[in-house]
Amino acid sequence: LLKAYDSVKCVLSLPINFINKRMNVIPEFEVREIMQSDIALIVNYWMTSSTDHLIGMGVDLKKMPTAEQLTFMLSEQINQSYEEKKSYCIIWLCNGIPIGHCNINKIVFGSHAYMHLHIWNGMNRKKGTGVELINRSVTYFFENMKLKKLYCEPYALNPAPNKTLAKAGFHFLKRYTTTPGAMNFEQEVNLWELSEQN
Repeated sequence: LLKAYDSVKCVLSLPINFINKRMNVIPEFEVREIMQSDIALIVNYWMTSSTDHLIGMGVDLKKMPTAEQLTFMLSEQINQSYEEKKSYCIIWLCNGIPIGHCNINKIVFGSHAYMHLHIWNGMNRKKGTGVELINRSVTYFFENMKLKKLYCEPYALNPAPNKTLAKAGFHFLKRYTTTPGAMNFEQEVNLWELSEQN
């Protein structure tokens, strides 16, 4: 199992364009709900991300959960019904290979939730893939969690997610100062909204 996991990590460490050239394929993107086998990949992303990347997302390093805590939280989420979930995660794939995830938390079932975006390999970021993957993910969020509104409040000083949200059809509402999540420091965020009707 460890050898298999190491081989997957090796593939995930490669940029999408390299994988596609070696496999001689056009990139095809898809999304699906998190599975047990994805947990190690998400934990690895959080545990091995550079300090610069984490701070760039507005993460307070002192508030980072341990690998064991992350594993427990993700496992618990998988086993809960939609109505019970405090967080709900969708996995992003390119040609069948997981490359990132999109999750919601602060969920009020049947009303609204807050979305977060993560592409695991830095070389796969800023490639324009986020828009398509977001659009596919929000279908899961609206249908399964019966949402009316979906919000996202990325760090205002992190331009990439803000540009991606605009391209994905989210509407900018305002900029303000808050501590957006349990792992964050107080910061300026941009609040974006997507309605069920969109």
